Amino acid sequence: MRFVTFEYGGKIAPGLMAPDETVIDLSEAGFTTLLDLIEAGDDGRMKAENFAAGAKAENKRALKTVKLMAPIPKPRKLLCVGLNYRDHAAETGATIPDVPTIFNKFATAVIGPGDDIVLPKVSKSPDYEAEFAFVIGRGGRHIAKEDWQDHVWGYTIVNDVSARDYQRATTQWLMGKTFDTFAPMGPWIVTADEIADPHNVNIQLEISGEVLQNSNTRELIFKIPELIAFLSSVFTLEAGDIVSTGTPAGVGVARKPQRFLKPGEEVVITVQGIGELRNPVVAEG
Repeated sequence: MRFVTFEYGGKIAPGLMAPDETVIDLSEAGFTTLLDLIEAGDDGRMKAENFAAGAKAENKRALKTVKLMAPIPKPRKLLCVGLNYRDHAAETGATIPDVPTIFNKFATAVIGPGDDIVLPKVSKSPDYEAEFAFVIGRGGRHIAKEDWQDHVWGYTIVNDVSARDYQRATTQWLMGKTFDTFAPMGPWIVTADEIADPHNVNIQLEISGEVLQNSNTRELIFKIPELIAFLSSVFTLEAGDIVSTGTPAGVGVARKPQRFLKPGEEVVITVQGIGELRNPVVAEG
């Protein structure tokens, strides 16, 4: 199932994509946000499914008439993993890490499908990173690797847009990663049961028709069980937390010559089993 957050007539609501590509308004089922539904666990999902099965015409909106937003527009935590694809580590000349490299993006960086990636005036090297992300359902602390499936609610797409000059100015990556608009996300969250093996999923990024990244999540160094165990050994994972698992080879900074984002381009990330995330690129005004 594909769950969304959408705007229609000035109202923002959680929704469920129907097979006929209409959006079923789940606010009529008592959910204020998609996070409400995720926090409600199995009971919440069952309630949403039952409502959708009997949804009336007035509860449905044609997809073309609504604006899709990031599925969770203001996530509690947006956690990212650096250097987590073997092919990406190889292209950058980095040693395969023994421990996951973790950083975060602030909620102010999050935008939805179709929203503009705004290239900041102060950066000369804005880059793209196609990423497969998972969404926590049931939270917890000290989660065992073998229990990972009990804690993953679904999957989505994230573009870890990065200002390489700011990222590399210090040993801390945060400032280069969390400019406003630097976390395009969506277009929806696909529930975990829709992807049989998240560690064998094709991922691709193209800009204006040119394929620049093309890989598979089997290249992940630290897979979802290891990431959940590692993160939860330090802090409590909560419902709705998003973990973006890293990017494969093909990033602009590693190309010869280097290839950075430019105004007027469109970035399209395609992830098998999820779909496409499209965002135009504009200069900061």
